[in-house]
Amino acid sequence: MFRRVRTHLRRDLTAALKNRDKVAASALRSALAAIENAESSGVDSAVPADGGEHVAGAAVGVGAAEAERRVLTESDVHAVVAREVSERSASAQEYVRLGREDAADRLRAEADVLSRYLNAEA
Repeated sequence: MFRRVRTHLRRDLTAALKNRDKVAASALRSALAAIENAESSGVDSAVPADGGEHVAGAAVGVGAAEAERRVLTESDVHAVVAREVSERSASAQEYVRLGREDAADRLRAEADVLSRYLNAEA
């Protein structure tokens, strides 16, 4: 399903950009970036090559610095999107506390956009 969710996110991002919907575009870009970040294997898994000429531990050769990416499950993608919604909701509450209703409204609108993907059926 995560491939389908990602496809829907990208399709909806394209539509948001065409419609100049800044709130949806921002939320969708952020969610896609968070999914990409979750797939990255991190710095710890990078294996430096021996004998980099100019930089100690530099990777040598074409593709030597590429790391294998993780494959996310449906629940992993759901958790990433849920975290994005949760962060926006928490930030919106903080903005309300600070008297910044305009910023809080924008974050709540972004959370609403992303919530649709949590409630969508496969």
